[in-house]
Amino acid sequence: MEGDSTAVNINETPKERKGKAPLLAPPPPSSGVKPTLVQKALKGPKGGYKRGLAVFDVVLRLAGIAAALGAAIAMGSTDQTLPFFTQFFQFKAEFDDLPAFTFFVVANSITAAYLALSIPISIVCIVRPHLVAPRALLMFLDTVAVALTTAAAGGAASIVYLAHNGNSDANWPAICQQFNDFCQEVSGAVVASFITVVVLMSLVVLSAFSL
Repeated sequence: MEGDSTAVNINETPKERKGKAPLLAPPPPSSGVKPTLVQKALKGPKGGYKRGLAVFDVVLRLAGIAAALGAAIAMGSTDQTLPFFTQFFQFKAEFDDLPAFTFFVVANSITAAYLALSIPISIVCIVRPHLVAPRALLMFLDTVAVALTTAAAGGAASIVYLAHNGNSDANWPAICQQFNDFCQEVSGAVVASFITVVVLMSLVVLSAFSL
């Protein structure tokens, strides 16, 4: 009969349906939030940057140990006895004759011991560069060490200056013309201590950049 049409339903197979799938299908929903490639790229260099600073931190601490320990040993082993003496006096100079030099030895020894004990914490910052607490602790302790070492080096430097130049207003004569070896050794110890101060200040700056 004309006008009558018959509807024929053709069932598509799964393979045929697969061929008609849209090219840009939306990604399946995920339960967790995964970082994108951009986030991973930003996270990677940041961790490497902090790890590099932590490695340099360990190197500086080793240098600081050498400088502080050298300053303490140089000052603590300094003495000189003049080859002439009188019936009642023997002319001898030792570091413990002056309290400033004694404090210098103690302060630099404490600084060297602290730097040695702080190396494991610095190694933790290499392994876990994103941790904030160890870096903040090192920054605080380094600042205390800067103050202690600067006070010791400054006090000893003032005594060394007087030993080299004297003070005519106070009638203090310069003794380095007689105790030349003594003055050279204590001067070298003071220079090593100021190198330690520079190292400690660099450590504080590194910690500030790593936070």
